[in-house]
Amino acid sequence: MTAGGRTIATICARGGSKGLPGKNIRPFSGRPLIAHTIAHALACPGIEGVYVSTDDEGIAAVAREAGATVPYRRPADLATDQAGKLPVIEHLVAHLEGQGLEVARIVDLQPTSPLREPSDIAAALGLAATAGEADLVVSVRAAGDNPYFNLVEQGADGLVHLSKGNGSARRQDTPAVYALNGSIYVWRRPALAHAAVHGLWSVRIAAYPMARWKSVDIDDLEDFEYAQWLHARHAAAGRP
Repeated sequence: MTAGGRTIATICARGGSKGLPGKNIRPFSGRPLIAHTIAHALACPGIEGVYVSTDDEGIAAVAREAGATVPYRRPADLATDQAGKLPVIEHLVAHLEGQGLEVARIVDLQPTSPLREPSDIAAALGLAATAGEADLVVSVRAAGDNPYFNLVEQGADGLVHLSKGNGSARRQDTPAVYALNGSIYVWRRPALAHAAVHGLWSVRIAAYPMARWKSVDIDDLEDFEYAQWLHARHAAAGRP
């Protein structure tokens, strides 16, 4: 147990996906999509409980069958397209604390990221334990585009210019840049409460880089089919 309380995993899965209806329980490599993320959390020794927040009874049933705890049905006002994710996580953690659970760290896992591995979660937790002043560790991937090299913005005159820098640098000389992949967020408990009110970028953040192939976030059918192809390809190569 982490000093001051438990390390738990939270998984937020809404039933009303528009990009790919029913995606959270759509069969992916032999089991419902969300079951992969639950399995990742259960396989990580540093996690002491896996909790799912959902408004959908079908998702809840699948989550329980996969080994997660679903403590309640998510309130309707936190299950709309406009509802932010941080208040949803905070609502779940506060509910658990109201039931007597002492929480020190929260590992929020996106159910639409089935290609991460338990080792990624463990590594992110390890970074959180050694990241000094960081309140949050987020998983990232190397970005394909770079604001110092080939990302441009349109000005008021309609012309474009580089987002950063003066364009004189070679690509290999520019700073490394990353994209959030949404897969893993490791929160200190007080930081989550603060960010639920003031936003993600109001806390101090460290990055855990993940391989690009593990970073697919499923939003639509094309993403789903690509993730299935990647999963099969890497499984054939001997990876989980």
